[in-house]
Amino acid sequence: MKKLLSAAFVTLALSACTTTEHSSDVSSDNSVASNSSNSPKNIIMIVGDGMGPAYTTAYRYFNDDPTTVEIEQSVFDKHYVGSSSTYPAKVSGYITDSAAAATALATGVKTYNDAISVDTNKNPLLTVLEWAKQQGKKTGVVVTSQINHATPASYLSHNENRNNYNAIADSYIDDGIKADVYFGGGWKYFIREDRNLVNEFKAAGFQYIDDYKQLSTLELNKPVLGLFGDSGLPWALDDKETHRLSLMTKAATKQLENPNGYFMLVEASQIDWGGHGRDIGAAMAEMDDLAQTISFLEEYVAKNPDTLVVLTADHSTGGLSIGRKTAKSNKDIHSKYLWQPEILRTLTLSPEQFAKNFSNNNLTLQQVNETLNFEISSDDMSLLLESKKEGIKILESYQQLSKEQRQTKWAPKVEGAILIAIKKIIDIKTNTGWGSISHSGTHTAVDVPVYAFGKGSEQFMGQIDNTDIAKKIFTLLGK
Repeated sequence: MKKLLSAAFVTLALSACTTTEHSSDVSSDNSVASNSSNSPKNIIMIVGDGMGPAYTTAYRYFNDDPTTVEIEQSVFDKHYVGSSSTYPAKVSGYITDSAAAATALATGVKTYNDAISVDTNKNPLLTVLEWAKQQGKKTGVVVTSQINHATPASYLSHNENRNNYNAIADSYIDDGIKADVYFGGGWKYFIREDRNLVNEFKAAGFQYIDDYKQLSTLELNKPVLGLFGDSGLPWALDDKETHRLSLMTKAATKQLENPNGYFMLVEASQIDWGGHGRDIGAAMAEMDDLAQTISFLEEYVAKNPDTLVVLTADHSTGGLSIGRKTAKSNKDIHSKYLWQPEILRTLTLSPEQFAKNFSNNNLTLQQVNETLNFEISSDDMSLLLESKKEGIKILESYQQLSKEQRQTKWAPKVEGAILIAIKKIIDIKTNTGWGSISHSGTHTAVDVPVYAFGKGSEQFMGQIDNTDIAKKIFTLLGK
């Protein structure tokens, strides 16, 4: 039976940490000016989940205009201010997961992997979002994962394990509603047989929407819950809105604007999923969605100069390498060191969606090329056909198992083997490498970039720790 923190215990412990131990923890950075004249009215914290330095560098080349001689500066490059270490509490070693990292970014305290804003003794920790709400600001979360996933949960909830998804979702009501805007996925957790949390939010006065088109019809000054996917949202490459993070962020700023200001968490959640899948095509599309969001926020800050935007990653994922192997000399390129993102710019669907299509249809080479929007060779086609046969064989073997034997295994899908094959083809064509040797890319312990602009952005310069980001935000919020 899963051990959960009771609502009563959370409330008592939060009250205690507000006035005792952790009030001294988060105010230890005296370099941040805390008087209201130097503090931003609005704070937008952005997390590029899994977005290590190789991702932002790769995006620069992915976004480069191939018709010009120069390599253009990306929207990220313009706002680079430093880097951050990401290690968790010592009990979890040197490599963090998203929960421990988000807890550090949200509370200023390091904890164990899997923890949702509780310390190593499983005591709740006050978050910057909770503190902002206590100061009379509006609050919101905008993510491309489910809204009860590790990062948003670490700003909104307290639980000893990130995988207690239903309990975390329940806490969004049971422990008090802490945000005015919730945008992301999560139907399966919020509309369940045992409990319909959507109806409970409605009863609490929330608007509810489940289609991006409804974002433009929202009533202002009224809280809103927007769920747009069963768990996480579709890949950017496959979604009805390829720039859905920027679309949701635009709508959220309108909903949150008020005389007292607001705190908003924005997470580009699926950069990490692209890294775990070792999927450079999906990852670059997610990076592009984040880049569009930053471009919008540049315009927003220009019109609202009392706004601070801070962007960092919780960790890096997959060991992405911009370069896979040394190529043969090419007299037209004059280099044996290559990374070639051209085909990534033309993708119109994710490798995952392609694998599903290929598994369900008998596509010709020409049809495959039209679907991918780039050309593969006859050898590549043979690899895809062989992977399909292998996927069918694996599925048939699984179906021959007894019911008891099946319960101990993951149910395979034919497209699984095809997905591995198409990602291999894309990696070879782009010369993309992955440090992770497993098909599910691991997290790495590298420092991650920090970007900031707007009022107070100078406070985040240099080499800092992830906990410093929360500490500085707490101080800017008057704690």
